[in-house]
Amino acid sequence: MTGLIERETERDGRTDFDFLMGRWKLHNRRLKERLKGCDEWEEFEGESYARKTLDGLGNIDEVTNKRASGTFHGLTLRLYDPKSRQWSIYWVDSVYGVLQLPMIGDFKDGVGEFYAQEPFEGRSIFSRFIWSNITENACRWEQAFSEDGGKSWETNWTSDFERIE
Repeated sequence: MTGLIERETERDGRTDFDFLMGRWKLHNRRLKERLKGCDEWEEFEGESYARKTLDGLGNIDEVTNKRASGTFHGLTLRLYDPKSRQWSIYWVDSVYGVLQLPMIGDFKDGVGEFYAQEPFEGRSIFSRFIWSNITENACRWEQAFSEDGGKSWETNWTSDFERIE
C-alpha cells in the first residue's frame, strides 16, 4: 500500500517543457567524432520553434541548424504519459529521415534526464539528454553517449538556447 500512496503524491510533469514553448536562438557545440576520444568541437548556430499539442500532453519543436557542412532540419515530438509520469522524446531530421528510438525520462529539481539504448556505428550504446540551466529566457540541452553501460559518459553535443520570443 505504501507504493500506491507514494505514487499518488508524485508530481504531475505534464508542464515540464512549458519553458521551451516559443522561438529560440541556439548556439551548438558538437564533437567532430563521437566515442573516439576526440576533443575537437564544431560550433554552429540554429533556431528552434516549440509549441504544445494534444491538449498539453505533448509538444513539438522544429529546429534549423546551420553547420559548415550545410543546413539541416529536425523535429522533436515529446509525449507525456500521465500513468508513468514520464516523457518520451522522439527525434527525426533531414539527414536520415528516420524517427529515432525515444528517450525516456522526467524532471527532478529543475533538471530533465532522458535515456535510451540505441544503435551507434554497429553497436548498442546508451544515450542521455539533459535539460538544465532553465530560466524564462535561456536553457541548455546536452547529449552524451556511453559505451560501458552508463558508468562513464562522453558529452558530444550541447545547445545553449536564448529566447527570441
